[in-house]
Amino acid sequence: MTVPNMKSSISGVILAGGRGRRFGGRDKGFVTVQGRPLIEHVIAALAPQVSEIVINANRNIARYERYGYPVIADVLPDYPGPLAGVLTGLHHVRGDIFVVPCDALSLPPDLVIRLWQALVQGKADVSVAHDGVRLQPLYAVLKRQMTVSLERYLRQDRHKLEDWLREQRLAIADFSDAPQGFRNLNTVEDLEALESSVGAVCPGARRP
Repeated sequence: MTVPNMKSSISGVILAGGRGRRFGGRDKGFVTVQGRPLIEHVIAALAPQVSEIVINANRNIARYERYGYPVIADVLPDYPGPLAGVLTGLHHVRGDIFVVPCDALSLPPDLVIRLWQALVQGKADVSVAHDGVRLQPLYAVLKRQMTVSLERYLRQDRHKLEDWLREQRLAIADFSDAPQGFRNLNTVEDLEALESSVGAVCPGARRP
């Protein structure tokens, strides 16, 4: 299935606005993996798939701005979670959005188009990736019109992303053929395990 002008209608929103609690308070976007900050891995993989990129961040704003993309802070105070970043992205762009976490190491090159196809085929408002084992709610395409529903949900002091998604017209895109595309770094232990695996394959690899 070919979707005309899909790329021109979708903006990529990189979610880098968290506190990094499980990462010792570090800004995960600037954690170095294989010689590059995580944010650079995501930008490189995402840029060919979307019309524009914006970065949602609440600290190190000037450093993120050096990449040449708009940097937008949460529209809600006190780090209320990834849904605030999603809402911020919807407020900032004029069309539909694709959201992705800043620690996504190896995005599939056809991720956005397949999510968009699932959205269209399912006549849905949101499409989310499934890696064959679990839903990946931070890898999603959302229609611009979802702003109202998301604002209402957050006003109820609800913040769980997956619960909100289940209340929408949801399409699920099967990525069981590419589960490695949803590998991310949630904890320092994840980073250490990745460094060990890289070093085992490439003993001379540069370490953070």
